[in-house]
Amino acid sequence: MSPLRPLLASLLATCATPALLRAARPAASDWNIVDHLPLERVIVQGHRGVGHLAEENTVEAFELAWRMGLYPESDLRMTKDGVIVPFHDNNFARVVKDASPELKKKGVKDLTYAELSKLDVGSWKGEQFKGRHVIPMATIFGLMQGRPERHLYMDIKSIEFPRLAAEVRKYGIQRQIVVASSKVEELRAWKALVPESETLLWMHGNEAKLSPDLAALRRTQFAGVTQLQIHVYPKTTNDTWAPPGDESPADNPFRLRNAFLVETGRELRAHGVLFQTFPYTDDPGVYAKLLDLGVMSFATDHPDVTMRELKAYYAAKKRPGTRD
Repeated sequence: MSPLRPLLASLLATCATPALLRAARPAASDWNIVDHLPLERVIVQGHRGVGHLAEENTVEAFELAWRMGLYPESDLRMTKDGVIVPFHDNNFARVVKDASPELKKKGVKDLTYAELSKLDVGSWKGEQFKGRHVIPMATIFGLMQGRPERHLYMDIKSIEFPRLAAEVRKYGIQRQIVVASSKVEELRAWKALVPESETLLWMHGNEAKLSPDLAALRRTQFAGVTQLQIHVYPKTTNDTWAPPGDESPADNPFRLRNAFLVETGRELRAHGVLFQTFPYTDDPGVYAKLLDLGVMSFATDHPDVTMRELKAYYAAKKRPGTRD
């Protein structure tokens, strides 16, 4: 059984809030995380490690994330000789500074680990990150072994599941990892190999795109999914990856409708699935708004801001009998 399922079940048993409060806050969820989950148990995912605070997918990023109380995210690919490593992009054009035109066209799959490990993947971000290199996931797993407080998201790019499962079991970290993908079939395949681990399905789009995908998950009772993440954008954004906005009142701050997020959260909780959002904005006010809508968890490029805003939200919402 997923370790989150008993927790979510207990939360659902006490999810009611006074009718007067619900009437006074019609745009908000009738469920609020402050009433049910201590601050220290709120999951915050550091995008590609620890967001903008360090060079992505490096041991330095993961270590910083753990010190901050985050679940760092890694992106998994496999080298030419079968070594699983954390690396996001298809090629080296962005993160290997001064790479030759030929190298820019290549990717992890085209090099052996010995060749890959020589590349500097930090300098492009700044001189303070110079000399950082790709390391095997086995090294990261070793840093987690015997440290149950250390967790890790693993976003699947291109790997072999049996090989990854063998490494995860070797280090005994099955319950510390969360395998993430936009493809539910991959998550179910992983669950067949390592049923005790968590999984996260991330979803991108407007309501017209997300609704049929959620309906398909509903028909299977969200089989294979223990966490679900939705990308959330402000109404006004310059991000070219942002989906079209849905029609909503002027005071609805997101491209997705508030009501859609509230109803999605309610359904996910009913199925024991953790509801996470990834706010694609640097606006610190977004966290309180999403928490008011029933969000339980965040992925972020700005984990320092996220943690600060979570603490402030809990302090402002704290009621007698709740823990902070």
